[in-house]
Amino acid sequence: MGQVVATAEKTLNANPDQVLAALGDYTGVRSRMLTEHFSEYEVREGGQGEGTLVHWKLAATSKRVRDCLFTVSAEGADRLVERDANSSMVTTWAVSPAAGGSRVQVTTTWDGAGGIGGFFERIFAPKGLRAIYDEQLAKLSTELGT
Repeated sequence: MGQVVATAEKTLNANPDQVLAALGDYTGVRSRMLTEHFSEYEVREGGQGEGTLVHWKLAATSKRVRDCLFTVSAEGADRLVERDANSSMVTTWAVSPAAGGSRVQVTTTWDGAGGIGGFFERIFAPKGLRAIYDEQLAKLSTELGT
């Protein structure tokens, strides 16, 4: 068993505070950033950044569906961290200043399976999740008008 890591990033023409506020808006912007891979999205507590409790199902493939219940915390002034109560999955949305706006990086980690299944998971899962995050970051850019 080893840790699996998936990362995507995009530079947006919006200031870091705007981007972080949009990412923390689970009742609005975040619900509109979802792709066809997500279902059963529901904000159960809060809805704005720290303290939010949000549920969704993520279908990375037709056979691999994760039932996620994330608690959101703000770590520093530049990141939101989502911790899944149903698994070891942790997703960090980090926003930093960049030329012309902000750099957004999303990184998800989890404890992968062992054996041959884990080997393939470590190779293919990050690529699939990166594609999903690329779509979400494109939608975030549209939401921000950049």
